[in-house]
Amino acid sequence: MKTISKIVLAIIKPFATIIDKILVTPITRFIIKIIEFFNDHAKALDKIASKKSTLLIISLILAFFTYVVVDKESNIMIDQYAEILYDRPVTAVFNEELYVVEGLPETVDITLVGQKRHIFLAKQSPSQSVSVDLTGLKPGNHRVRLKYTQTLRSLDYKLDPSNVTVTIYEKESKNKTLTYDVLHQDNLDSKLYISNIELDRTTAIIKGAKYKLEKVATVKALVDVDSIPKQQAGEITLKDVPLVAYDADGKTVDVEIVPSTVTAKLTITSPSKTVPIKVVPKGTIAFGKAIKSMTTNVTTVTIYGKQEVVDSIEQIEVPVDVDKLDKDKDYKVTIKKPAGITDLSSKTVTVNVKLDSSISKEFANISILTDGLDPKYKVQALSEADRAVTVVVKGSEEIVNSVDASSIHPYIDLSKYGVGEHEVEVKVTGDDLKLTYTSKTKKVKVRITEK
Repeated sequence: MKTISKIVLAIIKPFATIIDKILVTPITRFIIKIIEFFNDHAKALDKIASKKSTLLIISLILAFFTYVVVDKESNIMIDQYAEILYDRPVTAVFNEELYVVEGLPETVDITLVGQKRHIFLAKQSPSQSVSVDLTGLKPGNHRVRLKYTQTLRSLDYKLDPSNVTVTIYEKESKNKTLTYDVLHQDNLDSKLYISNIELDRTTAIIKGAKYKLEKVATVKALVDVDSIPKQQAGEITLKDVPLVAYDADGKTVDVEIVPSTVTAKLTITSPSKTVPIKVVPKGTIAFGKAIKSMTTNVTTVTIYGKQEVVDSIEQIEVPVDVDKLDKDKDYKVTIKKPAGITDLSSKTVTVNVKLDSSISKEFANISILTDGLDPKYKVQALSEADRAVTVVVKGSEEIVNSVDASSIHPYIDLSKYGVGEHEVEVKVTGDDLKLTYTSKTKKVKVRITEK
């Protein structure tokens, strides 16, 4: 035990020596000097302290420090704070069946002034409404004051704005026929088509100031594709479809619509049809060359869209640029959707074009057809030479030798001609697009007369 004590003392002794040297000894010396100073000057200090002026100065100093402390505490107790409550809704009290009010702001800002704890309590209150009483006011312009329902009387408040000018109109009503618009139609499955929409009512009543009712050109039900729960063919009923009034420029008009929503029944179909792909070469093949064959990796495509459009399409044309082509080539072509078609079973097609040496062959005495002539006119050739032409067909030898004259169609376009004699350019088409057709006679003379 004695050994442990010696060890502890050995550890503590250096720290005690440092504390005595740095802290205890200097403090003791400072206190002794103060005592000695007062002992040496006791009479002088007693003389100063007994003077009235000294006591007055000490009193003033103490009073000043007391004032500072009390004033600081007082400010803490009665300090005023301000806080702004933004966008508080405004309600108006008036006969909504008879009148329409314009000029009243939807929201105002409220500045609360008072102690922070009171402001905090006011913010927690469920009642923070701003209102204006228009009861008894007649149609016309009125300057009115907004009122804030104050929950704590210990707070001051200021509204921005606090006074507004409102216009009161007599409410009128009018019947309008309903139409509809389809929103977000691009979000509909491309294989589906909305073929019909039926609303549960054909008219709605619009109410408001007379000048606004006169602006309304149409009232539309906004059928939103995004609100369709499941996109599939069949009949779908959408409830609570909103009605919106528009002017002649397509801008919305703020009027009351009764009812504000309707129910719409949508008939969704998926019209489709499989049609062949027809490759149409564009441009002129290199000299001495001809197209021997044009094959595709897919020969048909299924089209989707509006029923009338689908029914009218017999084939899908795929243009291929063969201008100056001098050797076999594969083309990857994006199939362009015809107007009214929403989807295709194949988006692209690969076309393999094979070339051959070109030959030509003449087909004589092919009758000239007419195109574009107004039904009220009739046409006749001025001579036998103007009735038929010789057509030169160029292409692959194998294909040219198999051409039948009935597949060659020389014609003249009379859509821009009227009564009289005219010299018209001869054009030629053929059933096989791999060949080129040229008339040896460039122009013929015809006479157009009324029937």
